[in-house]
Amino acid sequence: MSVKVRFAPSPTGKLHVGNVRTALVNWMFAKGQGGAFVLRIDDTDLARSTAEFEQGIEDDLTWLGLIWDERYNQSKRFDRYEEAADRLKAAGRLYACYDTAEELDRRRKVQLSRGLPPIYDRAALSLTDAEKTAYEAEGRRPHWRFRLDGRRVAWEDLSRGHAEVDTASMSDPVLIREDGLFLYTLPSVVDDIDMAITHVIRGEDHVTNTGAQIEIFEALGGPVPAFAHMPLLVGEDGQALSKRLGSLSIAEMRDKGYEPIAITSHLGRIGTSDPLEVGESIDALGASFAFSKMGRSPARYDTADLDRLNAQALHGMTYEAARPRLAELDADLGETFWNGVRSNLQKFADVIDMARIVRGPITPEIEDPGFARAALAALPDTIDETLWPVWTAAVKEATGAKGKALFMPLRRMITGQDHGPDMATLAPLIGRERIVKRLSGETA
Repeated sequence: MSVKVRFAPSPTGKLHVGNVRTALVNWMFAKGQGGAFVLRIDDTDLARSTAEFEQGIEDDLTWLGLIWDERYNQSKRFDRYEEAADRLKAAGRLYACYDTAEELDRRRKVQLSRGLPPIYDRAALSLTDAEKTAYEAEGRRPHWRFRLDGRRVAWEDLSRGHAEVDTASMSDPVLIREDGLFLYTLPSVVDDIDMAITHVIRGEDHVTNTGAQIEIFEALGGPVPAFAHMPLLVGEDGQALSKRLGSLSIAEMRDKGYEPIAITSHLGRIGTSDPLEVGESIDALGASFAFSKMGRSPARYDTADLDRLNAQALHGMTYEAARPRLAELDADLGETFWNGVRSNLQKFADVIDMARIVRGPITPEIEDPGFARAALAALPDTIDETLWPVWTAAVKEATGAKGKALFMPLRRMITGQDHGPDMATLAPLIGRERIVKRLSGETA
């Protein structure tokens, strides 16, 4: 059986690290198995869904390299959901309920006071046609619940192993609101059947829902997909992700300068037995993915790890890969420059400051004018790759300075900074004219 998975975001906000991890694991599993990845936009809530958020979802997934094989909008499939609802009604599995929120709340409180589980008592199943007509005359509109079998539903979870849910301990789920809006569950099951989804991969907070959903699959006569419920993300302190971090959008991360491969390597490998290193490519991440590598403990999201992976991605980036982006930043000073500065980058945009060191203007830091004059006098006429070792040897001989006392003043005078890329690479690129000016105290 060919693998086919889906990612079904709602276009009511931006993609964030939590739901992108779900998309990524689905994509990696499918691609690792030679299967298909479906993007299914859950826009059944027409009032809250926007074209802007929908486009943002597509842009974010594309930027991350999570390209879909098929794409659907649930808002174009209401007729299929109506057909499925009619079939369930005809089979006695979907029934009308006229209870108000206040009535349901009172019943829950009574059940709790008696030590009973606060589940729906199915009072609506005993309503007569006359009672329903009376409720309709009051202006009440029904919401529709799916009648569960009330049995133990079991499956072999790809992430958790053997799993069971007792649907007798659950309220019959509402599938259609009183305003006619389909809630998530029914459209999701109908689409999974119609689109031949073979595996549903999501967070472990959906485990309880799976029992009811399997019953709906069976009631509609569709094949039940395999399920995988991943451990959720937690912060570096082991606690639930804070609202700030948990809602960190991919768009914000892009604006902050994070590389796509750093984000996907981080989200794809935390909580697994794989080393937390940058993958060679998004395809390589997919090829190496396996649920058997995924632990049962929550995956720890640590921004420090992401920062390290981001730097690692830049340090290994070739000039050919960097060249178009360097050109966009007006910082393309050639392959020698890139290879010399990339190991000092934390974010790609840092290269702008590196280019300014070479081209200027830089205001030098001269603490010892006598040392600066000696360094200027020792500066070779020929500027090539031997400049730095030849020059520093000459300055050492002229001044007696060595080690940090030799190299730090020269770096400050030439770059205006205490640290940075290897001076053996930078000095020839800066050129003799600028070096002379900076040693003379001029901004150049």
